[in-house]
Amino acid sequence: MRISRRSDVDPFIVMDVMEAARVYEAAGHHIIHMEVGQPGTGAPAGAIDRLAAEMQRDPLGYTVALGRVDLRARIARLYKDWYGVDLAPERVVVTAGSSAGFVLAFLTLFEAGERVAVGEPGYPSYRNILKALNLDAVGIPTRAENRFQPVPEEVAAIDDLAGLLVASPANPTGTMLDHKALEGLIDTCDARGAAFISDEIYHGIQYENRAVSALEISDDVVIINSFSKYFSMTGWRIGWMVVPESHVRQIERLAQNMFICAPHASQLAALAAMDCTDELQANLDVYRQNRALMLEGLPKAGFDRIAPPDGAFYFYADVSEITDDSEKLAREILEQAGVAVTPGLDFDPVRGRQGLRFSYARSTEDIREGLRRLRDFMASRR
Repeated sequence: MRISRRSDVDPFIVMDVMEAARVYEAAGHHIIHMEVGQPGTGAPAGAIDRLAAEMQRDPLGYTVALGRVDLRARIARLYKDWYGVDLAPERVVVTAGSSAGFVLAFLTLFEAGERVAVGEPGYPSYRNILKALNLDAVGIPTRAENRFQPVPEEVAAIDDLAGLLVASPANPTGTMLDHKALEGLIDTCDARGAAFISDEIYHGIQYENRAVSALEISDDVVIINSFSKYFSMTGWRIGWMVVPESHVRQIERLAQNMFICAPHASQLAALAAMDCTDELQANLDVYRQNRALMLEGLPKAGFDRIAPPDGAFYFYADVSEITDDSEKLAREILEQAGVAVTPGLDFDPVRGRQGLRFSYARSTEDIREGLRRLRDFMASRR
């Protein structure tokens, strides 16, 4: 049977690390999970309760492709509450996780073969989805002095640019773009006639300054967000887009044919989750405590080339003084220390052999134990 060239994408390495960790756990080993960007908590209790009640009275069939009207209106209200932005609910598209949002955005905005820029290190599925859709992912080798975020002059130097995708807070670095930096990138894209896509999936998880939404700067942007991170609903596969009014019907037609709708049960749970403020803030307090532990503990373990993250729940460490093979190092840490971490090749195909990502989304007890194991492992290498 034939296999298409466009399907020949790189593996999502963190998923391979998860599988390796599962095998060790099945063999009776206790593994500390610092590899996956998944909250250690589940969906808020109010979301579970709402769904349980709805399931008793409603068969939960298809919704319309754009999502439940009440959920779209509640998402629109979030932009007023968080950013002071008045958003028409009609511009909100509910999706089957942020991944479906990226597929819909890329198909709507770009012709096959066009060039779309992404920062490196960055979320690996950006470039892999782009490749699968016959688009050319152009990596921008971001610099530490810019906190691993693209800057306007780097974007302006790219020939034949059709679009730019940025994430703030970013994965794997946790760094954020302030209003001025985000505005500079949006203006650069506007001057080039390039589309601007803002991945805001980690909004809500920030520690000193709040994240800035691209909607505070322009309506001529596409926003991708999800209930996976701040709302702690990874496996529910529910997210959303905010798009210009002119793009709604185009995206609706694609969504009708490709996905029919986002899972109805997940839409109901998401609607209730948005009002579970106390529980969500309690989760954030755990991340804040874990971040402080990591800031102190990673350098003590020997991972001292790190930058404090502004948001999300990751540290990205430069391990070039330790190894030139982060995959091998990650494998040794799993086998010998029982800690799963993600090699940087997932995020940067050029420089990633010299990076490791550590997630601190799990319980504080797990983070303390993971840091202890990392210290012991690194001490044994000296």
